[in-house]
Amino acid sequence: MQKYDPAKHHRRSIRLPGHDYSAAGAYFVTICVNHRHRLLGEIRQGVMVPSAAGEMVQQVWEELPFHYEGVGIDAFIVMPDHIHGVIVLQRGGGLTLGDVMHRFKSFTTAKYRHGVRAESWREFEQRLWLRNYYEHLIRDERALENIRRYIFNNPIAWRKG
Repeated sequence: MQKYDPAKHHRRSIRLPGHDYSAAGAYFVTICVNHRHRLLGEIRQGVMVPSAAGEMVQQVWEELPFHYEGVGIDAFIVMPDHIHGVIVLQRGGGLTLGDVMHRFKSFTTAKYRHGVRAESWREFEQRLWLRNYYEHLIRDERALENIRRYIFNNPIAWRKG
C-alpha cells in the first residue's frame, strides 16, 4: 500500500461551501460502484433489470426511513454501475447527509459481501462504492420534478461505456 502523501493525495471537496448538510432539505445523490463495475444489473431495451445485488441495494434504500428518524426518500433508481436518488432530511432528524450516505454505503457493502459468500455474487475490488458521492441541493419543486424525470429516464439514456 502506498504511503499517504498530502502533496499527491489531497482530495478537493465537492460539497457546497458553508452549507449545513444536517439542515432540512432534499438532496439529489449519485453513488458509483468502484471502478464503475456493472455489479447491480443491466439495461435491456431501455429498462433496468437489477441483479440480486441491485435488488438488495434498492431494498436498503427503501428501508432508510424506517431505520433513521428524520430521513425520507423520494425518486430512486439502481443502474448497472451507480445509483441515483433523492434523500429528504427533515428538521430535528440529527443526521447529516454524509451520515446517511456513509450508513447506506456501509450497510450495502456488508450485505454485498454476504452475497459474495452465500450467493456467489461477483466480487468487487477493494471497496464496493467509490469513496465519495455526488450531491446536489434541490432548491425548489421545479428542480425536484426535473430530477425525478432525470432519474426515471436514466435507463433510456444509458450508453454502454
